[in-house]
Amino acid sequence: MRFLPKRARDVLRCHVLRPLLRLLRRGVSPKRLAWSLAVALLVGVNPFIGLTTILMLLVAWIFRLNYVATQIGIHVVAPLQWLLFLPFIHLGILLFRTHRLPMTKAEIVHLSHRHPLRLVHLLWQWEWHALVIWGVFALLLTPPLAIQLRRLLVLAMRREKNLLV
Repeated sequence: MRFLPKRARDVLRCHVLRPLLRLLRRGVSPKRLAWSLAVALLVGVNPFIGLTTILMLLVAWIFRLNYVATQIGIHVVAPLQWLLFLPFIHLGILLFRTHRLPMTKAEIVHLSHRHPLRLVHLLWQWEWHALVIWGVFALLLTPPLAIQLRRLLVLAMRREKNLLV
């Protein structure tokens, strides 16, 4: 985390790492916490903008994931959802061989703020293609991400004992 500015490090320590370590100290296993985070990080970047929290609560309930960890995870990656929206759409266009989007990036942003339901209606064909692409990526990336997060959580727990105060 040394590559981040001090303010960003402090925010991550206070709002991400410290709550996760407290969950570990209260008895949540590193494996369960890692899976909760991994699923949340990948659900958090799904291309269906606006339904992430509801979708995550449903997934957490179905798979009995830790709610606190899932909410931390989706909020950490929230900015990435907007950054990855168009790449998922474009990959869907390539895979399903559909024509290009009927509007520009600026028009999409405008409609997302003013008329989100109209945007979903206009882009539904591209949206479900993007959801298929995202689903494949999520299925492939969740297990290795959970393994790495478990290792990082165990290391952080050993290293950052002073964060729990």
